[in-house]
Amino acid sequence: MNVPDFIRVENWPSSSSDLNLLDYDLCLQRQVSVMSMNLSAKLDELQRGDRQLETTVALCEIRSQLQELTKSVESCQSEVSEVKRDMVAIKQELDTVQQVKEEIEELREYVDRLEEHSQRRKLRLLEQGLTFFLSYAILAAVLGMLQFGYNTGVINAPGRNIENFMKDVYKDRYGKDIHEDTVNRLYSIAVSIFAIGGMLGGFSGGMIANRFGRKGGLLLNNILGIGGASLMGFTKISHCYEMLFFGRFIIGVNCGLNTSLVPMYISEIAPLNLRGGLGTVNQLAVTVGLLLSQVLGIEQILGTDDGWPILLGLAVCPAILQLLLLPACPESPRYLLITRQWEEEARRALRRLRASNQVEEDIEEMRAEERAQQAEASISMRELLCSPTLRAPLLIGVVMQLSQQLSGINAVFYYSTSLFTSSGLTEESAKFATMGIGAIMVGMTLVSLPLMDRTGRRTLHLYGLGGMFIFSIFITISFLIKEFFGYVQEMIDWMSYLSVVSTLSFVVFFAVGPGSIPWLITAELFSQGPRPSAMAIAVLVNWMANFVVGIGFPSMKALLENYTFLPFSVFLAIFWIFTYKKVPETKNKTFEEILALFRNSNGSVGAVFGGGGGPAAAATASAPVPCHGQRLTMGDRCACAPSRAHQGRRQLLVSWTQASNGGPRPYHYHTTNVLN
Repeated sequence: MNVPDFIRVENWPSSSSDLNLLDYDLCLQRQVSVMSMNLSAKLDELQRGDRQLETTVALCEIRSQLQELTKSVESCQSEVSEVKRDMVAIKQELDTVQQVKEEIEELREYVDRLEEHSQRRKLRLLEQGLTFFLSYAILAAVLGMLQFGYNTGVINAPGRNIENFMKDVYKDRYGKDIHEDTVNRLYSIAVSIFAIGGMLGGFSGGMIANRFGRKGGLLLNNILGIGGASLMGFTKISHCYEMLFFGRFIIGVNCGLNTSLVPMYISEIAPLNLRGGLGTVNQLAVTVGLLLSQVLGIEQILGTDDGWPILLGLAVCPAILQLLLLPACPESPRYLLITRQWEEEARRALRRLRASNQVEEDIEEMRAEERAQQAEASISMRELLCSPTLRAPLLIGVVMQLSQQLSGINAVFYYSTSLFTSSGLTEESAKFATMGIGAIMVGMTLVSLPLMDRTGRRTLHLYGLGGMFIFSIFITISFLIKEFFGYVQEMIDWMSYLSVVSTLSFVVFFAVGPGSIPWLITAELFSQGPRPSAMAIAVLVNWMANFVVGIGFPSMKALLENYTFLPFSVFLAIFWIFTYKKVPETKNKTFEEILALFRNSNGSVGAVFGGGGGPAAAATASAPVPCHGQRLTMGDRCACAPSRAHQGRRQLLVSWTQASNGGPRPYHYHTTNVLN
C-alpha cells in the first residue's frame, strides 16, 4: 500500500541500534514534528484549493444576482415612467376637479339667482287680481257645471210622476199593469244611465281637450247638451220611456265632458293666487244647478204629471246660453303656448284675461312648466299609468274623486225625497227638505270660496270628510231610534227632525270639502302634458262611482234598512286617513312646484333630500348601497341620507365616496343647493 508523503517515516532507528532510549525518543519527536509540518502544508494547500472553488461559485451567484438586479432596475425604471404618467393624469384630474368645483360654484350662484328671480316672479303672480273679462270667461265656462248639477238633481223630485208615466206607457203597450219592482228598476235605469253617459264623456274628455282645445271642446259639447235635453223634453209627447233613457244617456255624456273640460279650463286661465277660489266656482255652479232643479221640481211649479217633461227639457237652456257666451272668451293660454306652441296667441289671451300688457311673469311660469314636462309633453294614458313620477298624483286624484262619490252624497241627491219620507216626513215636507239641501249647498260653497286659498285644500278636505263621518253616524242613529221607539209619536217627530238636521249637516260638510276640492286638486296635481289624460281617468272613476251608488243604493237600502249609511261611514274614515297621510297641500304653489313634490317623493334623490327622517328612511330601506366614488344623478336611489338634508334648501347629491370611519353613515356626500 502506498503511504502519503506527509506521513512517510524516514531514517527510522533499527532495533539493533545501541542508541539509548533518550535518543530514540528525540528522534521520534523530530519525526512527528516533520509529519506535522507536512500535514499542515498539505492542509494549507487543500484549503487554498477550496477557496478557489468557493470563489468560483460565489462569482457565479454574484453574476446571476447582477443580472437579476439589472432586470429589476429596468423594471423599476418602467414603473417610474408609469408613475410619472399617472402623476400627469392625476394632475389633469385635479385640474378637472378644480374646474368642476368652479362650475359647481357658478351653478350654485346661478341657482340662487334663479331661485330669487322665481320668488319675485311668484310674488308678482300672487298680486294678480280678478278682472271683468276673467270673470266673464269663468261664468261662461261654469255653465257646463251648472248643467251637470241640474241634471243630477232634476230626476229626484218628479220621481213619482215619471213612474206613473212608465206605468201608463207599459199598460198601453201590453194591456196589463206593470209590477212595482219593474217600475222601480226602470226608474233606477233612468237615474243611473246618466252616470254611464258621464263615464263615456269623462273618459273622452282628455282626447277632446287635446284635439279641439278646452274652449273648442266646450263649444262642441253643447251640441250633445241640446240633443239630450230635447230627447228628454219630448219623452211624454212620444209616449216612449226609452227616449227618456236615451236622452239621459246623451245628457250624461255632455255632463261627463263638462266635468273634465270646465275644471281644466278654469285652472289654466286663473291666476295663481285665485286658482283655489275660482276652482270652487265649479262646485258653486253644480250646487246652483241642483237647487234650481229642486225648486222647479216642486208640485207648485213643474213637479206635476204634465210639467215634468218641461222640467227635464229645460236642460237645453245652459247649453244654448254657453253657445252664446263662450265664443267671446279666449282659449286657454296654457293650451295655446305649451300644447300648440302659439306664443303670440297665448300673449293675446293673457292680455285680455289679465287686463294688462304685463304678462311676462305668466309666460315665464308657463315656460318653466313646459321645461319641466318636456319629456311628457304628449303623454298617453298608458304612459301616465306606467310613469313612477305620475303614479302617485294619479292615485291621489282617483281617491279624491272616490271620496266625493262614495261619501254617500249622491244617495242624498238622488233619493233625498224618499229618504226623508222614510224618516217620517210627509211627501210635501220631504220635497221642501230636499230644497233645503240645495240651498245649503249653495250657501256653504260660497262660504268655502275665500277659505280655499286661505286655509288650503287639504285642510278643508279633512274637515269636510270628518264632519260627514260624524253626521253619517247620526243619520244611522236616527233611523235606529225611529225603529225601536216607533210606537211613541213624540219620539217619531223628534227623530224626524234629527234625521233632517243630520242630513243637512252632512251636506254642509260635503260642500266645505269633498264637494269642490276633488275637481280642483286633480287639475292642480298635473302639469300641461299629462293633465288631460289624468283628468279623463279621474273623471271616469268619478262617474263609475256615481253609477254604482245610483244603481246600488235602492238595493242597499232594502238590504241594510236602518244601517244604510254605515258603509259610507267606513269609506269616509278610510278617505280621511288617506288624505291625512298622502295628500299634499297645493295652496299658492305653481304647477312646476307641485310636480317637484312628487318627483322628490318617488324614492329618488329628491326623496332623500326632501327633509326629515321619513323619506330618507324609506329610501334607506329599499335602495342599494352605493359603489365607491359612484356618480349620482336625479332618479338614482341611495342607501342613506346626508346629514344636511333638513337645512333650509333641498340638496342635490353630486357624488359620494366611501368613508373610512365605519360609522352609521359610512359615505361622504358632496352636494349643491337646488330650488325648493
